Amino acid sequence: MSLKKKLIVLNTTIMLGLGSAFAIPSVKAESITDIQSQRTGIQSDISEAEQVIQQLKKEQSKMNAQIAQIESAMKENDQKIKDTEQEIKDTEKDIESLKKEIKALEERIAKREEVLKERALSFQESGGDVEYLEVVLGSKSFGEFVNRVGAVATIVEADQQILSEQEADKADLEKKQATVEKKLQSLKDMEVELKGMQSQIEDQKAETVNMKAKIEKKESETEALKQSLENKDAGLEAQIASIRENIKKEEERKASEKADLDRAAEEVNSSNSSTEESSSSSKGEASAKSSSKAESSSNSSKNSSAAKPAASKTETSSKPSSANTGSAITAGYKYIGNSTYKFGGGRTASDIANGLFDCSAFVAWAYKQAGVNLPASTDALKGAGRQVSDSQKQPGDLVFFNTYKTDGHVGIYVGGGKFIGSQSSTGVAIANMDSGYWASVYNGRVVRVN
Repeated sequence: MSLKKKLIVLNTTIMLGLGSAFAIPSVKAESITDIQSQRTGIQSDISEAEQVIQQLKKEQSKMNAQIAQIESAMKENDQKIKDTEQEIKDTEKDIESLKKEIKALEERIAKREEVLKERALSFQESGGDVEYLEVVLGSKSFGEFVNRVGAVATIVEADQQILSEQEADKADLEKKQATVEKKLQSLKDMEVELKGMQSQIEDQKAETVNMKAKIEKKESETEALKQSLENKDAGLEAQIASIRENIKKEEERKASEKADLDRAAEEVNSSNSSTEESSSSSKGEASAKSSSKAESSSNSSKNSSAAKPAASKTETSSKPSSANTGSAITAGYKYIGNSTYKFGGGRTASDIANGLFDCSAFVAWAYKQAGVNLPASTDALKGAGRQVSDSQKQPGDLVFFNTYKTDGHVGIYVGGGKFIGSQSSTGVAIANMDSGYWASVYNGRVVRVN
């Protein structure tokens, strides 16, 4: 075989070897790209799952705080119920004691009246006041006569005074009894209201616990999904590592083959150095031309880039203006879904910080945020402004409801047949007063504060 043919065969072999060396890794590199693309999608899903988990943890933390608030309110309400029940027992004892005093007094009055009736009857049977005349006319001297007249007058006056005092005592006892009975009725009404509130708060806690359980379940499911995605991503990562290892081995094998071919080529080239030098010279010229062309292209690109004007940058900065949160209507919005009804709550910094209000304290607090001082009781709030008709009510007016007593609940009208207030079943919330429970207890009392 001639030298030229040997070179052709050798070059062909080298090219085939090089083609084979890079063909297989190229196919495998495409596989890596596909797998990496899958990993990108999976990692994006993992990131989303982590965000969901973090959000669920925040909601769970919020639920835990709300449950703690509810339990605190339930504990305090339960103590209030016990105190009220004790007050009822004490008041019932007071009533029984007063009843006994009244009964004893009535018996004494009855006996005294019986004595007076007998005396009056005796006077009547003897001709009216004959006995008195006998007593008076039986005097032996004028001095004795005067004394006897005085004695008779004193007896009659004493009887009348005793009767008058006993009647006054009886009236006083009856007044005390009426006061205590009124207090007893008020306490019993309060007990009914407190027990109703406690029941509603327990329902609120049950609902919150149920929501927390759902959040925990969703978090568990998301954690499981995240773990599954991470396992899949780890599997794909292992596949990529395996493919890269195979590519490395394949490249090493082809490099070894290429080295063998290079040695064979050197043997052929040494036998015809002139041909190799000629070939090398041609390659040098081609390389120089290629380098010159590349440099020219590079300079042209740089000049083109330098000719372009620098892009101007304009910075803008704007801050949203904060909304006016000072109005009484909107002040309590931050407590919606984040508060608990507490009988007597909302009168301390701790209660306010933890969203623990009763209805009247919430109204007073909300108006205080608007710069208006109001009393924190429903009875006092009735006189905190001027009363207007129901048809004239407007946002900001106080509206009253007959719950456990007349005007037992109060809220702030927000318009559209709705009001905001601290309700025993929900804490601070906006409720509909045109239908349902609140419509049935709304009494039409509207007080305008301004």
